[in-house]
Amino acid sequence: MEKILVVDDEVPIVTLLQFNLEAAGYVVVTALDGQYGYELVKKERPDLIILDLMLPGMDGMEFCKRLRQENDHTPILMLTARDDELDKILGLELGADDYLTKPFSPREVVARVKAILRRARRTAQEGSEEAERLAVGELVLYPEKREVYKGTEPVELTPKEFDLLCYLMRHRGKVLTRDQLLNAVWNYDYVGDSRIVDVHISHLREKIEDDTKRPVYIKTVRGIGYKLEGPKNG
Repeated sequence: MEKILVVDDEVPIVTLLQFNLEAAGYVVVTALDGQYGYELVKKERPDLIILDLMLPGMDGMEFCKRLRQENDHTPILMLTARDDELDKILGLELGADDYLTKPFSPREVVARVKAILRRARRTAQEGSEEAERLAVGELVLYPEKREVYKGTEPVELTPKEFDLLCYLMRHRGKVLTRDQLLNAVWNYDYVGDSRIVDVHISHLREKIEDDTKRPVYIKTVRGIGYKLEGPKNG
């Protein structure tokens, strides 16, 4: 049985999430502050973390940042009471896999958890089975080691940026719609909200392109989506 760690300082929300997640077949451990939740990650080794943004002891941003700095890639579903686009983007940039704004439907939380874990299992399986090297121009990506290089320089990517780039490189030259990318990388429908793809594409370009206004690798196909190409001699 997969284990979920819920970190939130609102007892009614923790109780609601625990009831619904256990009903869905998960083992649930809980924490009411960030510092204790952070300690439980090491002790309990959860398969997924549901993490509130605003927490006593250690807030969700710091929690997420520390885990990723330690190379801990446990999937994180971040909760926020504020419908603030900047908070969501920052959380994703720090390594959160997804976000939900309060109030939320318990059924939606369970659906998101299932989708994130399904994607994590698929990624782990691909990593164990494949030791290939993907190369386009100066970009080299190693799926098994989850490493990316531009020339000889390593490129630091968040987990979702890595998954997105890997998918684009596997489908080099193919035009991919935003919906296709949402389904392949996030593994569920964002109910028509494709901005999450655009945000990640923008940040990927900042990290792999020499000139983001004249991208060589990730091209926008107006009205459709994106495709990955390489330099003409790459």
